[in-house]
Amino acid sequence: MPWTMDDFPQSWKNMDKLERKKAIDIGNAMLKDGYKEENAIPIATKQAESWYKDASEKDLEQLKNKKITKHDADDSSNPQLNEKDVDVYFEDDVWKIKSDSAKQASDSFERKADAMKRARNIADNRNTEIIEHKKDE
Repeated sequence: MPWTMDDFPQSWKNMDKLERKKAIDIGNAMLKDGYKEENAIPIATKQAESWYKDASEKDLEQLKNKKITKHDADDSSNPQLNEKDVDVYFEDDVWKIKSDSAKQASDSFERKADAMKRARNIADNRNTEIIEHKKDE
């Protein structure tokens, strides 16, 4: 069931009304795309805070009139990748990072140390493992 201005996570209760509406809008879109509630809430919170801080008067006016419970699923979003391990491998003269079973790499680096640092950050956030490959694999 989508969140509404009357039924939303407790952590959003102290937000300004339009900031909360944006968090609900983002959160509902994420839920529709298959994200788990416990993952959607902190992401929607951070994005709404950032959006609200930089929003123009026109943006705020558009949000006032937006239907925040109506969202179509986004086929390009893959929340299930958030539970996959992170591969670090060498290809095309760069070190790449890719979630296990993803179609393409999410990042590339000239140095393996930089790729490993980024992979560690991703894996720590997801509570997953890093699969480290050698240069010649």
